[in-house]
Amino acid sequence: MEKYIYKDLEFRFSGKSGLKLPIVSLGLWNNFSFEDSYNNIKDMLYTAVDLGITHFDIANNYGPPPGSAETNFGHVLNDGLGAYRDQMIVSSKAGYTMWEGPYGDGGSRKYLISSIDQSLKRTSLEYFDIFYHHRFDTNTPMEETALALDQIVKSGKALYVGVSNYNGEQLNKMHALLSELKTPFVISQPSYSIANRHIEENGALSEAKKLGLGTIVFSPLAQGLLTSRYLKNIPKDSRAGKKRWGMHNKVTPEAIAKIKKLNQIASDRGQTLAQMALSWAVKDESVTSVLIGASSSKQIKENIKLNTGFTKDELNAIDEVGI
Repeated sequence: MEKYIYKDLEFRFSGKSGLKLPIVSLGLWNNFSFEDSYNNIKDMLYTAVDLGITHFDIANNYGPPPGSAETNFGHVLNDGLGAYRDQMIVSSKAGYTMWEGPYGDGGSRKYLISSIDQSLKRTSLEYFDIFYHHRFDTNTPMEETALALDQIVKSGKALYVGVSNYNGEQLNKMHALLSELKTPFVISQPSYSIANRHIEENGALSEAKKLGLGTIVFSPLAQGLLTSRYLKNIPKDSRAGKKRWGMHNKVTPEAIAKIKKLNQIASDRGQTLAQMALSWAVKDESVTSVLIGASSSKQIKENIKLNTGFTKDELNAIDEVGI
């Protein structure tokens, strides 16, 4: 591996901050657990770095079992990837259930600070570049969550903070709280895709831009719906075939017909459906980066081939499909 890992990927500022992220980032939500091949995990992470992907996104509960994705990432760092730590952005999150009992999820000071301490041990890191509150918690005062995030930065456990799955109104309030504390709040992480445009409606996208926050989007392929996976049928080993996350209810004959139309638009652009869907998610520069998942190095190599320049006719054609 070369001394410097930056390649031809575009980098964008995270909102009005000084932090830059690659336009494509790698998420470790699936396929990085103890149930997966460690050699494949290591190969994917090294491939990503070789391609110029400098940002790796994890969460405390990624697995299964919860915590195993962070642990495996730590093992790969200790196997040599850690030599490039200062050229990498590593993020983690806490908010969803991580352990049983009253202190194992939510947005309390107790949970967030305990969680980041555990995550740092699992990854063998001294700090995270970005630490997120993973979900809005209606049972915890937002002021408490903000103070916890502020302490995490000021104690040296993270350089920046962000939030995930917040709507526009929630973003606005958290931004006001963290601005008063002078905490470096730089990014929002919602789901977003051609098939899931809720952040255009709930204010998360426009509010982040207004507040000077970056936006990094997850699930840009709609759990595999926006790929060639379902063009002909429902493979038995697919999420729909295994009836995971309700995908079998989404992959209907009507949906497959729409996927075929989108695939034709992608083909006319010289892209695969997945490449077009990823490109669409970051077509606006207010979106800092798109998180991709992967099960192989080959997928990573294919999914960095973006073309964010869409004509009006192409965008209208995509909208008309209405998936």
